[in-house]
Amino acid sequence: MDALHPRLLAGRFADCFRFYDAVLPPLVGAVRASGSASGPYAHWDVDGQGVLVLFDRAAMAAVAGTADLPAQGPPAQDRSMFVCRVDDVDAALALCLGHGAELAVAACDRPEWGPGLRTAHVRDPEGNLVELQSY
Repeated sequence: MDALHPRLLAGRFADCFRFYDAVLPPLVGAVRASGSASGPYAHWDVDGQGVLVLFDRAAMAAVAGTADLPAQGPPAQDRSMFVCRVDDVDAALALCLGHGAELAVAACDRPEWGPGLRTAHVRDPEGNLVELQSY
């Protein structure tokens, strides 16, 4: 189970994909588990555990409701987010909201992202985007 994994939100997805696909294997022994330069998603694992996820920034901005913001300069679309795989997205969302998070996107099923995938998005007190996911 991938309890935690970094996800980079890339505006130049194909360029970033080629970079990470080239450097992650020799740097950390990661192998590409899914995705291609055409995007919008790719991920690399070490021993079956998530090391890095690359996600198209515009696709995430559409989900997070920030597509109308500029990609650069404040205010801007998110460049990264912290992703936590949880057993129960709704319970995790309630916990986060109870500890000061702001709701960005309510819990919902996302079959277009993967079978059985459910997500919610919040912002931490600093405004960083956090994804809660289960599948």
